[in-house]
Amino acid sequence: MQINLTGHHVDVTSPLRDYVTGKMDRLERHFDHVTDVHVILSVEKLRHKAEATIHISGGNLFADATEEDMYAAVDALVDKLDRQIKKHKEKLTNHHRR
Repeated sequence: MQINLTGHHVDVTSPLRDYVTGKMDRLERHFDHVTDVHVILSVEKLRHKAEATIHISGGNLFADATEEDMYAAVDALVDKLDRQIKKHKEKLTNHHRR
């Protein structure tokens, strides 16, 4: 999984990069076919925003989260993406018997 991390009006420091990478590894545990992740971190006045687009086999997933703290925004973002990946995985699995 390749992670592209960019910042708008924010310095992407090494601890922040490590934190995002560690959280995104959680997504790969649930679904192996994640190929590329593009994360954008931005600050608008006092609101910290995290956006991510995930390229997976079968489509793209997008989520964003806005919080008071950048780390909280990343946590909320990963939770949303985790739900979307689980839902996508359920759609791929055929539950009908033959």
